[in-house]
Amino acid sequence: MGKKNSSKSNYIMQGSILAIASIVSRIIGLLYRLPVTNIITDHGNDYYSAAYEIYNVILLISSYSLPLAVSKVVSAKVALGEYRNSWRAFKGALYMALVVGAAGSALTFFGAGFFTGTLLNTPESELCLKVLALAVFVMAVMGVLRGFFQGMGTMMPTAISQIIEQIVNAIVSIAAASYLFSYGVKLDAAAGITNGKSGAIYGAAGSTLGTSLGAAAGLLFLIIVMLMYNRVLQKNMRRDHVSRQESYASTLRVLIMTIVPVILSTAVYNISGIVDQGVFKYLMLDVQKADKSTVEIYWGIYVGKYKLLTNVPIAVASALSASTIPALTRARISGDWDEMRKKTEGAIRMVMMICIPSAFGLTALGEPILDLLSWNTNEIAPKLFLIGSASVIFYGLSTLTNGILQGIDRMQIPVRNAVIALVTHLLLMISLVQLGKLHIYGVVLAYMFFAILMCILNGAAIRKHLDYHQEIKRTFLIPGVSSLIMALAVWLLYQPLHKVIGVRISTLLCLILAVIIYAFFVLLLHGITEEELRSFPKGRTIVRILKRIHLI
Repeated sequence: MGKKNSSKSNYIMQGSILAIASIVSRIIGLLYRLPVTNIITDHGNDYYSAAYEIYNVILLISSYSLPLAVSKVVSAKVALGEYRNSWRAFKGALYMALVVGAAGSALTFFGAGFFTGTLLNTPESELCLKVLALAVFVMAVMGVLRGFFQGMGTMMPTAISQIIEQIVNAIVSIAAASYLFSYGVKLDAAAGITNGKSGAIYGAAGSTLGTSLGAAAGLLFLIIVMLMYNRVLQKNMRRDHVSRQESYASTLRVLIMTIVPVILSTAVYNISGIVDQGVFKYLMLDVQKADKSTVEIYWGIYVGKYKLLTNVPIAVASALSASTIPALTRARISGDWDEMRKKTEGAIRMVMMICIPSAFGLTALGEPILDLLSWNTNEIAPKLFLIGSASVIFYGLSTLTNGILQGIDRMQIPVRNAVIALVTHLLLMISLVQLGKLHIYGVVLAYMFFAILMCILNGAAIRKHLDYHQEIKRTFLIPGVSSLIMALAVWLLYQPLHKVIGVRISTLLCLILAVIIYAFFVLLLHGITEEELRSFPKGRTIVRILKRIHLI
């Protein structure tokens, strides 16, 4: 019994570590995108986002699924005591990453013109995509190292490398965007061009340089950790008397069988962004004959502000998914179905405890947050948060449920569900943008519908294959009620407060109060137990403080 509790505690602890690192990384990303967005403008954001959509698809084909696949295979071997085979799985994945990463990098660089110009109708993004070619190779290698450590049951190397990667990314992006934007403006001036695009084009390329150099810094850190970890690896392999040495061909076959379904399901998520952009710009520019500059601003706001902010809490789901998959794999290998159901319930509850208040908070304080970041330069941005903040809940849950299905070895189900959601959401988006004339609002509504449908389909599959029945009260109702009270309180408080002490100070104060109010009501309504609190990083200290003030 003690071993199971320890396993559960470690699982939540590791998930919390990665979730915290992901939130910190997203916050750093948000903070550095603030000056970068102000430098390169919404036009530059449009060029940046077009390149990033292509980069993400190439990345997922070449390396995005590697951490998940490696962690799944390695954790299965470790659960059986096969440390030598887990090491061979790591080496086989590394060889694969070197080859596929190099091919992906070459495709990114030499295909940049076709992808951005022909496919996305945004030729201004070509330079951005070429700069990202290095990151494709680096991320492939780094993905294998992260997956190995996750499979061994520790998220700390991945967590720290993410933060290092983002810090370097932030510094380089701001500096390079500023320098290259000025360089582009000078080029236009020298050519006698007024209101030219060179500043936004070069500035956007500068911001992508940070992505490549940040990834290189994260990889360097992981290599150092791996060298330090070598003594433990050798010790584990010496005490391995279980393994019959598997061939690299067998190892690669297992990896490929794991990777392909993950690539397909994740590809649909990322392809949906490319399809949305391509279809939206086609409908607006070619069918409705809208002004190109206006359409670029619409898409720049949608990707560079709305999606950037909503992706911060969704990062929690990605982190929990990363820690859930190896944990579920170990439970599945041992045949412990009760433990699999407990881990599923715990992960869903943790994600909802973050995503539900985040959605309510963005709805109530979306416009003040944009004012705080100096991003409220267009009436469209606040409306996007008003109608689309709920996507945080559904994307968080759909991301996690994908990971749960992959962890219980139902790899093909997320692929099927994602294809159904993609086709359905695309038909809805065309109807809303073209027939309903809702332009970017139609994209947001269709984007949210995609995630809602994924939640429904994935939930049905989990219920069927795990014989799982979702707990409602503590997972959804208590966070929902607490979030509603919090949102109403801070919205009512902000209205008079910002007239007295200004927008920025009142927004910061309301954000702090939002966290306190939400936490108070969750504890008051018994939405989280003392045992669950103890399993978090510094959980014992948190419990001690809460007992002192009589909240538990």
